[in-house]
Amino acid sequence: MPLPPRRAHESPVRECTLGRGLYAIVDVTSLARRGLDPVAFTRAVLVARPAALQIRAKDLAASDVLALLLAVSGMCRDAGVPLVANDHVDLAGLAACAYIHVGQTDLSVPDARRRAPHTRVGVSTHTAEQLAAALEARPDYVAYGPVFATSSKSNPDPCVGLDGLALASVHAARFGVPLVAIGGVTLERAPALRKWATASAAIHALLPPRESSSYAEVTDRAVALHEALLGPGAGAQRPVSSA
Repeated sequence: MPLPPRRAHESPVRECTLGRGLYAIVDVTSLARRGLDPVAFTRAVLVARPAALQIRAKDLAASDVLALLLAVSGMCRDAGVPLVANDHVDLAGLAACAYIHVGQTDLSVPDARRRAPHTRVGVSTHTAEQLAAALEARPDYVAYGPVFATSSKSNPDPCVGLDGLALASVHAARFGVPLVAIGGVTLERAPALRKWATASAAIHALLPPRESSSYAEVTDRAVALHEALLGPGAGAQRPVSSA
């Protein structure tokens, strides 16, 4: 399915600040379990024009991660969607990623910036203490959660709930840092999440039903979730249907 044409006022990549709505995560391990191709999955998600798209490939060799990033970077650029590399700081620059995402056991935000000075840096946090420390480093966005129970990690941190997300939103706003909600993001929870988070990250909510491998279903789910996270009257673009 080809991407719908970019609107005239849209820049090639929205790199200034993280946009609102869906932060789509293409988790290669989850896709492999379902027999889904990550490049085709990325193409299907990009029709929704999410706020960002992250490639998460924990089980791939660095060379395979780079090949995947290069395969989707042009698609993201054409869609005007910032591409995010998970963990691989050195590969982010080679693939012209807009962002690098680091976790609590990866490089610090200052170290990541020194390694990739032309790439923006986002960071995951899971406690109030981690959030406070991350905000002091002024990342380009901070992710916080899990807000709800999640199956995307084998040993997830305790849930922070909507109350925890609300407090995180207040702290992030003081530093002028966009907040990304992580953990258990679904279409039904989108109205509550958009109240406190700039964007919300989703993995499993984008997957088609287990009995299906339809990429059209992936697009429908991405569009619906992005629009729900933007909220009524936010001007989400409904993609043009094409064969």
